Amino acid sequence: MFKRDLDLEKRWGRLLDGLQETIGKKPNDLNGVLFLIGVQELGQGTRPFTKEQKQDLMHIAICKVLSYAGFYTLDFVDQDGWPHWKLAKELPHFDVLEQEKLLKLQVLEYFEKEYQLEI
Repeated sequence: MFKRDLDLEKRWGRLLDGLQETIGKKPNDLNGVLFLIGVQELGQGTRPFTKEQKQDLMHIAICKVLSYAGFYTLDFVDQDGWPHWKLAKELPHFDVLEQEKLLKLQVLEYFEKEYQLEI
């Protein structure tokens, strides 16, 4: 494993620990963190969500975090308060591990910029 990958995993671990302190539960994985970001970005608080809404929340989170790298831009917010994003530039063709690495890096950037966390 490269030093960069080790640094990423250390920062990721610090983020998960910080989220556990904040919300009282440690997210299991990247999907758990993305779900939290989606709920936060929707801005309607925690409540029961349907399976489809949970998928939509994950999409919101992915678009939001990838917007920092210029891949998505916010298009509009619908009448129910759900943000809709549009692709601004093509995503690179990565394998699953590279996709996860990109998302983790962008999630870390999200928390650093949105919440001024030093991770």
